[in-house]
Amino acid sequence: MYNGPLGGSASSFVPEPFIPRTPFTLFSQKTAYTAIADVDKLRVNEEIRANEVRVVEPDGDHEVVPVEDALGRAREHDLDLVEVAPDASPPVCKVLDYGKYRYEKQKEEQRRRKKSKSMEMKELRFRPRTDDHDFNFKVDHARDFLEDGNKVKAYVQFKGRDIVYKDQGMDLLRRMIEELQDVARIDQQPQMENRRMVTILAPHKNK
Repeated sequence: MYNGPLGGSASSFVPEPFIPRTPFTLFSQKTAYTAIADVDKLRVNEEIRANEVRVVEPDGDHEVVPVEDALGRAREHDLDLVEVAPDASPPVCKVLDYGKYRYEKQKEEQRRRKKSKSMEMKELRFRPRTDDHDFNFKVDHARDFLEDGNKVKAYVQFKGRDIVYKDQGMDLLRRMIEELQDVARIDQQPQMENRRMVTILAPHKNK
C-alpha cells in the first residue's frame, strides 16, 4: 500500500449531478473509469486536495463523498485512494493498489511505444542460381527482420545473360514467400523492375 504525506480534512457537501467529461471515460453500466493522467503525477491518499470526491470502489460502485470518507473506504480494503481524474467535478478517485496500478500502466506504455516504433525496410539480394545454403541463410535473416516488425524487400538481380533465367528468379522468390508465410504477408507480388525481380513482405498485422 502507498504511503503518502499526511494531511486533509472532511467537510459537508451537497451532491451534484454527475456529468462525465475528459480525462476519463464512462464505459459500462456498472461504472468504471479509465484515466489518461500521467500515472507518476497522480495524487494518492493524503495528497488528494479536494474536499469531496467521486469514489469508485473495487466492485465498480461509486458515489460522491467527503475525501475523508473515501480515504476510510480505501483503508477498509487495505488499498490506496488514487485521484485518476483530477479535472472532473468533483474529482474521480479509485480505490486500488497504487503500486500494482502504476506497474500495469508502465507496462502498457512500453507496449504502446513498441507498437509505434517506425517500420524499417530491410533488403535481401539473390542471384537467379542462388544455392540452397545461401538461400536458407538469407531466409533466416528475413525471418528475423519480420519478427522484429520490419518489412523485407527481396530481389533477384539479373546481370548480363542472367536475364534469361527469369523463371528461376520467380521460383526462388515464391519459394522464399512460402518459407515465410507463417510470419509474413505479401505486400508486393514479385514483379520486374528494370533488371531486378522484386517482392516485398510485411509482418502479419497480429505480430
